[in-house]
Amino acid sequence: MDNLASLERELIFLGLLDKAREIYHDLGAVSALSYIRSSHRLLSKVYHPDLNPDNVKKAEHLQKRLNHISELIGAVEDNDLIALLRKGIPEETNGKKKILVVEDEFGLQETFRDVFIMEGYDVRVALDGEEGYRTYLQFKPDLLFTDVVMPIMSGVELVKKIRQDNPRIKVIYISGFFGLRNVKKELQEDMLRYGYPCLSKPFKISAMLELVEKYLKNDLTGVNVCV
Repeated sequence: MDNLASLERELIFLGLLDKAREIYHDLGAVSALSYIRSSHRLLSKVYHPDLNPDNVKKAEHLQKRLNHISELIGAVEDNDLIALLRKGIPEETNGKKKILVVEDEFGLQETFRDVFIMEGYDVRVALDGEEGYRTYLQFKPDLLFTDVVMPIMSGVELVKKIRQDNPRIKVIYISGFFGLRNVKKELQEDMLRYGYPCLSKPFKISAMLELVEKYLKNDLTGVNVCV
Protein backbone atom coordinates (compact mmCIF):
# COMPACT_ATOMS: atom_id res chain seq x y z
CA MET A 1 0.00 0.00 0.00
CA ASP A 2 1.49 3.40 -0.96
CA ASN A 3 2.05 6.24 1.50
CA LEU A 4 -1.05 8.20 0.50
CA ALA A 5 -3.38 5.22 0.84
CA SER A 6 -1.80 4.36 4.21
CA LEU A 7 -2.20 7.93 5.40
CA GLU A 8 -5.85 7.97 4.32
CA ARG A 9 -6.49 4.83 6.37
CA GLU A 10 -4.75 6.29 9.43
CA LEU A 11 -6.56 9.63 9.23
CA ILE A 12 -9.86 7.74 9.10
CA PHE A 13 -8.76 5.71 12.13
CA LEU A 14 -8.05 8.93 14.07
CA GLY A 15 -11.33 10.52 12.96
CA LEU A 16 -9.48 13.45 11.34
CA LEU A 17 -10.26 12.98 7.66
CA ASP A 18 -13.91 14.05 7.59
CA LYS A 19 -13.20 17.18 9.65
CA ALA A 20 -10.20 18.04 7.46
CA ARG A 21 -12.42 17.76 4.37
CA GLU A 22 -15.00 20.02 5.99
CA ILE A 23 -12.32 22.61 6.78
CA TYR A 24 -10.95 22.35 3.24
CA HIS A 25 -14.42 22.96 1.81
CA ASP A 26 -15.10 25.96 4.05
CA LEU A 27 -11.66 27.57 4.46
CA GLY A 28 -9.31 26.12 1.87
CA ALA A 29 -6.12 24.06 1.66
CA VAL A 30 -3.91 26.01 4.08
CA SER A 31 -6.34 25.67 6.97
CA ALA A 32 -7.05 21.98 6.26
CA LEU A 33 -3.37 21.03 6.13
CA SER A 34 -2.72 23.02 9.30
CA TYR A 35 -5.58 21.16 11.02
CA ILE A 36 -4.16 17.76 10.11
CA ARG A 37 -0.68 18.61 11.35
CA SER A 38 -1.73 20.37 14.54
CA SER A 39 -4.32 17.71 15.45
CA HIS A 40 -1.79 14.96 14.91
CA ARG A 41 0.74 16.70 17.18
CA LEU A 42 -1.90 17.22 19.86
CA LEU A 43 -2.92 13.56 19.78
CA SER A 44 0.75 12.55 20.09
CA LYS A 45 0.87 14.47 23.37
CA VAL A 46 -2.50 13.16 24.61
CA TYR A 47 -1.54 9.53 24.01
CA HIS A 48 2.01 9.78 25.35
CA PRO A 49 2.66 6.80 27.69
CA ASP A 50 3.93 9.11 30.45
CA LEU A 51 0.47 10.71 30.62
CA ASN A 52 -1.36 7.39 30.68
CA PRO A 53 0.20 5.30 33.48
CA ASP A 54 -2.97 3.20 33.83
CA ASN A 55 -3.03 2.29 30.13
CA VAL A 56 0.64 2.17 29.20
CA LYS A 57 0.39 -0.66 26.67
CA LYS A 58 -2.51 0.93 24.81
CA ALA A 59 -0.79 4.34 24.89
CA GLU A 60 2.45 2.83 23.57
CA HIS A 61 0.55 1.14 20.73
CA LEU A 62 -1.21 4.38 19.78
CA GLN A 63 2.01 6.37 20.10
CA LYS A 64 3.74 3.97 17.73
CA ARG A 65 0.89 4.38 15.25
CA LEU A 66 1.01 8.19 15.58
CA ASN A 67 4.77 8.15 14.93
CA HIS A 68 4.08 6.17 11.77
CA ILE A 69 1.46 8.74 10.73
CA SER A 70 4.02 11.51 11.29
CA GLU A 71 6.39 9.71 8.91
CA LEU A 72 3.61 9.36 6.34
CA ILE A 73 2.71 13.06 6.54
CA GLY A 74 6.35 13.93 5.98
CA ALA A 75 6.58 11.60 2.99
CA VAL A 76 3.45 12.88 1.20
CA GLU A 77 3.50 16.03 -0.94
CA ASP A 78 1.01 18.77 0.00
CA ASN A 79 -0.60 18.54 -3.45
CA ASP A 80 -1.23 14.81 -3.00
CA LEU A 81 -2.71 15.38 0.45
CA ILE A 82 -4.98 18.10 -0.94
CA ALA A 83 -6.10 15.70 -3.67
CA LEU A 84 -6.95 13.19 -0.94
CA LEU A 85 -9.08 15.79 0.84
CA ARG A 86 -10.86 16.75 -2.37
CA LYS A 87 -11.69 13.14 -3.15
CA GLY A 88 -14.34 13.09 -0.44
CA ILE A 89 -15.95 16.42 -1.28
CA PRO A 90 -18.96 16.25 -3.63
CA GLU A 91 -19.19 18.69 -6.51
CA GLU A 92 -21.21 21.80 -5.75
CA THR A 93 -24.83 21.42 -6.77
CA ASN A 94 -26.29 24.45 -5.01
CA GLY A 95 -25.60 26.93 -7.81
CA LYS A 96 -23.35 29.15 -5.70
CA LYS A 97 -20.90 31.32 -7.60
CA LYS A 98 -17.31 30.42 -6.77
CA ILE A 99 -14.69 33.01 -5.82
CA LEU A 100 -10.97 32.37 -5.37
CA VAL A 101 -9.28 34.98 -3.16
CA VAL A 102 -5.50 35.25 -3.52
CA GLU A 103 -4.10 37.62 -0.89
CA ASP A 104 -0.82 37.42 1.03
CA GLU A 105 -1.96 39.61 3.93
CA PHE A 106 -3.58 37.15 6.34
CA GLY A 107 -5.96 39.60 8.05
CA LEU A 108 -7.35 40.78 4.71
CA GLN A 109 -7.55 37.23 3.41
CA GLU A 110 -9.78 36.28 6.34
CA THR A 111 -11.92 39.40 5.94
CA PHE A 112 -12.57 38.87 2.22
CA ARG A 113 -13.30 35.17 2.76
CA ASP A 114 -15.76 35.79 5.60
CA VAL A 115 -17.58 38.60 3.79
CA PHE A 116 -17.99 36.58 0.58
CA ILE A 117 -19.21 33.52 2.50
CA MET A 118 -21.77 35.67 4.32
CA GLU A 119 -22.97 36.95 0.94
CA GLY A 120 -23.61 33.38 -0.22
CA TYR A 121 -20.55 32.69 -2.37
CA ASP A 122 -18.49 29.51 -2.36
CA VAL A 123 -14.98 30.69 -1.46
CA ARG A 124 -11.41 29.38 -1.44
CA VAL A 125 -8.36 31.32 -0.35
CA ALA A 126 -4.65 31.18 -1.19
CA LEU A 127 -1.63 33.02 0.23
CA ASP A 128 0.39 33.54 -2.95
CA GLY A 129 0.32 33.12 -6.69
CA GLU A 130 1.68 29.57 -6.78
CA GLU A 131 -0.84 28.31 -4.25
CA GLY A 132 -3.49 30.34 -6.04
CA TYR A 133 -2.78 28.55 -9.31
CA ARG A 134 -2.95 25.11 -7.69
CA THR A 135 -6.22 26.05 -5.99
CA TYR A 136 -7.60 27.43 -9.25
CA LEU A 137 -6.98 24.11 -11.04
CA GLN A 138 -8.84 22.23 -8.30
CA PHE A 139 -11.62 24.75 -7.63
CA LYS A 140 -12.32 26.26 -11.09
CA PRO A 141 -13.79 29.53 -9.75
CA ASP A 142 -16.16 31.88 -11.54
CA LEU A 143 -14.11 34.84 -10.32
CA LEU A 144 -10.49 35.37 -9.34
CA PHE A 145 -10.08 38.12 -6.72
CA THR A 146 -6.34 38.66 -6.51
CA ASP A 147 -3.75 40.95 -5.00
CA VAL A 148 -1.15 42.25 -7.43
CA VAL A 149 2.11 42.52 -5.47
CA MET A 150 2.87 39.12 -3.89
CA PRO A 151 5.96 36.99 -3.32
CA ILE A 152 6.89 34.09 -5.63
CA MET A 153 4.31 34.93 -8.32
CA SER A 154 2.55 38.28 -8.82
CA GLY A 155 -1.15 38.63 -9.45
CA VAL A 156 -0.55 39.57 -13.08
CA GLU A 157 1.67 36.50 -13.60
CA LEU A 158 -0.99 34.33 -11.96
CA VAL A 159 -3.71 35.66 -14.26
CA LYS A 160 -1.56 35.10 -17.35
CA LYS A 161 -1.02 31.49 -16.31
CA ILE A 162 -4.71 30.91 -15.61
CA ARG A 163 -5.70 32.42 -18.97
CA GLN A 164 -3.85 29.55 -20.66
CA ASP A 165 -6.46 27.25 -19.11
CA ASN A 166 -9.44 29.63 -19.22
CA PRO A 167 -9.14 32.69 -21.49
CA ARG A 168 -12.51 33.99 -20.23
CA ILE A 169 -11.70 33.94 -16.50
CA LYS A 170 -13.18 36.93 -14.66
CA VAL A 171 -10.55 38.81 -12.65
CA ILE A 172 -10.63 41.65 -10.13
CA TYR A 173 -7.22 43.06 -9.27
CA ILE A 174 -6.72 44.52 -5.78
CA SER A 175 -3.68 46.44 -4.61
CA GLY A 176 -2.34 49.38 -2.66
CA PHE A 177 0.42 49.86 -5.24
CA PHE A 178 -1.38 50.80 -8.45
CA GLY A 179 0.66 54.01 -8.54
CA LEU A 180 4.03 52.26 -8.80
CA ARG A 181 5.38 52.71 -12.30
CA ASN A 182 6.54 49.12 -12.89
CA VAL A 183 3.23 47.79 -11.54
CA LYS A 184 0.97 50.35 -13.18
CA LYS A 185 2.15 49.81 -16.75
CA GLU A 186 1.73 46.02 -16.70
CA LEU A 187 -1.63 46.28 -14.97
CA GLN A 188 -3.00 48.90 -17.32
CA GLU A 189 -2.10 46.78 -20.32
CA ASP A 190 -3.77 43.72 -18.80
CA MET A 191 -6.90 45.58 -17.66
CA LEU A 192 -7.36 47.45 -20.91
CA ARG A 193 -6.87 44.38 -23.08
CA TYR A 194 -9.12 42.04 -21.08
CA GLY A 195 -11.51 44.48 -19.40
CA TYR A 196 -10.59 43.51 -15.83
CA PRO A 197 -11.79 45.86 -13.09
CA CYS A 198 -9.68 46.74 -10.06
CA LEU A 199 -9.98 47.89 -6.47
CA SER A 200 -7.38 50.19 -4.94
CA LYS A 201 -6.75 49.64 -1.22
CA PRO A 202 -8.26 50.78 1.03
CA PHE A 203 -11.76 50.35 -0.39
CA LYS A 204 -15.24 50.00 1.05
CA ILE A 205 -16.66 46.50 1.45
CA SER A 206 -19.91 47.77 -0.07
CA ALA A 207 -18.05 48.89 -3.20
CA MET A 208 -16.31 45.51 -3.39
CA LEU A 209 -19.57 43.57 -3.12
CA GLU A 210 -21.34 45.75 -5.68
CA LEU A 211 -18.49 45.28 -8.15
CA VAL A 212 -18.37 41.50 -7.63
CA GLU A 213 -22.14 41.08 -7.94
CA LYS A 214 -22.43 43.11 -11.14
CA TYR A 215 -19.29 41.65 -12.68
CA LEU A 216 -20.58 38.10 -12.17
CA LYS A 217 -23.82 39.17 -13.86
CA ASN A 218 -21.83 40.70 -16.75
CA ASP A 219 -23.21 44.13 -15.95
CA LEU A 220 -20.74 46.81 -14.88
CA THR A 221 -23.02 49.65 -15.93
CA GLY A 222 -22.69 52.55 -13.53
CA VAL A 223 -19.92 50.92 -11.50
CA ASN A 224 -16.55 52.60 -11.09
CA VAL A 225 -14.37 49.69 -12.16
CA CYS A 226 -11.17 51.01 -10.57
CA VAL A 227 -12.34 52.40 -7.24
